[in-house]
Amino acid sequence: MDKYCKAIELDKVLMRLARHCSCEDSRALALAIEPARDIRDVRELMRRTVDANTLTNRYSTPSIGGVTNCSAALKRAAVGARLSPRELLDVARVLRAIETIERWRSQLEGDPTSLEFLLDCVVALPSLQRAISTAIVTEDEIADAASPALGDIRRKIRSAGAKAREVLDRLVRSATYQKYLQENIITQRDGRFVVPVRQEYRNEIKGLVHDTSGSGATVFIEPMGVVEANNEIRILQGQEQAEIDRILRELSAQVGACADSIGGSYEAIVELDLYFAKSRLADEMRATEPAISETGAAELKRARHPLLPADRVVPIDLRLGGDFDTLVVTGPNTGGKTVAIKTLGLLSAMAQCGLMLPAADGSTVPVFEKLLVDIGDEQSIEQSLSTFSAHMTNIIRILDEADGRSLVLLDELGAGTDPVEGAALAVAIIERLRAQGAKVVATTHYAEIKMYALNTPGVENASCEFDVATLRPTYRLLIGVPGRSNAFAICERLGLPAGVIEAARAHVSGENLRFEEVVSQLEQTRQELERARVQAESQRAGAQRERDEADALRRAMEQEREREIERARVQARGIVEQAGMQAQKLLDELDELRRQKDSAGFAERAAQAKSAFKANMRRLHDLADPVTRKNIEQYTPERPLKRGDTVRLVSLGREGTVLSAPDGQGFVQVQAGIIKTKVHQSELRLVDTKDRHVTVGGAGVSTRGVSSKASRDVKTEVDLRGMTTDEALMELDRFIDASVLSNVPTVTIIHGKGTGALRAAVQQRLKKHRSVKSFRLGTFGEGESGVTVAELK
Repeated sequence: MDKYCKAIELDKVLMRLARHCSCEDSRALALAIEPARDIRDVRELMRRTVDANTLTNRYSTPSIGGVTNCSAALKRAAVGARLSPRELLDVARVLRAIETIERWRSQLEGDPTSLEFLLDCVVALPSLQRAISTAIVTEDEIADAASPALGDIRRKIRSAGAKAREVLDRLVRSATYQKYLQENIITQRDGRFVVPVRQEYRNEIKGLVHDTSGSGATVFIEPMGVVEANNEIRILQGQEQAEIDRILRELSAQVGACADSIGGSYEAIVELDLYFAKSRLADEMRATEPAISETGAAELKRARHPLLPADRVVPIDLRLGGDFDTLVVTGPNTGGKTVAIKTLGLLSAMAQCGLMLPAADGSTVPVFEKLLVDIGDEQSIEQSLSTFSAHMTNIIRILDEADGRSLVLLDELGAGTDPVEGAALAVAIIERLRAQGAKVVATTHYAEIKMYALNTPGVENASCEFDVATLRPTYRLLIGVPGRSNAFAICERLGLPAGVIEAARAHVSGENLRFEEVVSQLEQTRQELERARVQAESQRAGAQRERDEADALRRAMEQEREREIERARVQARGIVEQAGMQAQKLLDELDELRRQKDSAGFAERAAQAKSAFKANMRRLHDLADPVTRKNIEQYTPERPLKRGDTVRLVSLGREGTVLSAPDGQGFVQVQAGIIKTKVHQSELRLVDTKDRHVTVGGAGVSTRGVSSKASRDVKTEVDLRGMTTDEALMELDRFIDASVLSNVPTVTIIHGKGTGALRAAVQQRLKKHRSVKSFRLGTFGEGESGVTVAELK
């Protein structure tokens, strides 16, 4: 990497990229990346990174960790060499990584991506991978299942070893030989089973001596009884090694036959890993895809320096190459000037490396053939160069190399020498670079360069904002506004005596003072406009939010209104349909009765009843529709309605008895003859029963002598439906007693049809009741078997 890229710290970004790679070869590729110079190459590199990021977000990243470069082993296998178990295991890991990429690719959907050419190079060899993994357990162990012959040989070795150990076990447990042994154990020397015998008894155990202990007190003897078994084991071990060699050669030959395919697939997955690492770095930086400009114009929106902490970096907006080709950045020290120009250079280089940028959508970067940078203190003791001399040496080299496709970044241009000469030199350098067609961004403190930028077309001022009240930079880059060094204000806030500051101001020329005042006024006006803009934007956002909330509330109210209307319609239709079914049932019963009776008079009465029912049905239809119900005149009862009150139903024109107190919506249940209905209390009129007369046999009997409570509670019928048998009988007794006190001759008891259990209990009680003269079931029009009519004594 050239020193210019290192000056903007591209090498640190590539090191960060390398940490996201999964293998050593892809890390090496990451560290060796250089910015592309051709716009087509840059666009292709960017497209591959963006496609890798899209695939990663949709299908996750395939894992290829743990692979190592096995190119040397592949070359040896290709020429017929036998590979070691370690080398074969490395090949197997590569084959597993290739299979992982193949499986990952199989789930991809949609159009081909720019990574398709790399995915096409990845060819899986599952049979070879399984053969190696099955045969080799570790680099020191070959599996018994590697071949049938190897498994058979190892079984024979274990069998021979078991025979030898059996013989030696009998020897070490024998009371005869135990006194000759140093320890009652069986061990091995040179792969043969032996026992440790004391030196003085070496002649007591016949066999071959294989070793002696370091002290000489113990000799290791192979008893003659196990020599044959040990010989067999040695022969089998030779056969085992020969079979292992054969297996390794066979596997090596298979690898050699596929060496080119494996090598090509490995190179492809290494490059794929690099693009997936770029994708992971983009996610870490919250990066976006920039547009690659052909006009040489750069525009970065909310760009962030990738090496600064994400929670502390301040985004900047920066443009170059459109209305102006040179940008002069001014402002106080530590205000962010160097970071700003480094951000432009670094993000341009990153884009040319195919990396997505930590900037907002809509950012644009051009492709520069040369990136020329003079940043930092390059004082050289060895070359006896001062800071100024080092900078000038570097700038001379830049002037020699700059052309129309160059980006030149100059930090503190003209510093380190006499201010007047330095400013003049800086202006001359900028003019020379502009004449050569280069894009230039320079930082400076010199007022002369600010004036040059103000008066020269194609050159623009920019400043790094500084809050004098807090003596802190905001790190915002403001294009079009020259900056101030704010040296006097900073010194004043730090406590430098006022006399010293005033004396310093006296030494500043009048022209410079006027210029600084103009800049100060411009900055003050800009800040006021910025505050007004922020306030207006906040108010606009608040108004928009309130309008959206009002629209949402209006839509919700309209939807609720529609739901309520629809709910009322559905409820009304249900009421009407239910009433219609009941009415039709009654009409069918009338028709049935008419067919059964031959009497003309009965038929006429049935027709009249049918006509009356139809009229009542029309009134019921109007009553049941909660949407179109007719308005009833306002009426307020003298007291709240309660259970047992006699009321008149306005819509039906008949009287009834209140069966329940009004509910939360004002509806009460009313019994009118055999009809039980639920109506609103506004459609009821309370009937005063104080002056009512009960007709007995055609004679009027006054009820004034009855107590007020009995008069109010007297009824000619009682409804026992829905009660248990015990409750019904208690209510029946109370009802008959009240009717007797009121001199009511005939009462109606409503018990319903149902299973007939309640009817039977009621009639059983009526048989035994002392106040009941007789009773019968109801006739047509009275409720038939659902009611019992009783005559009282």
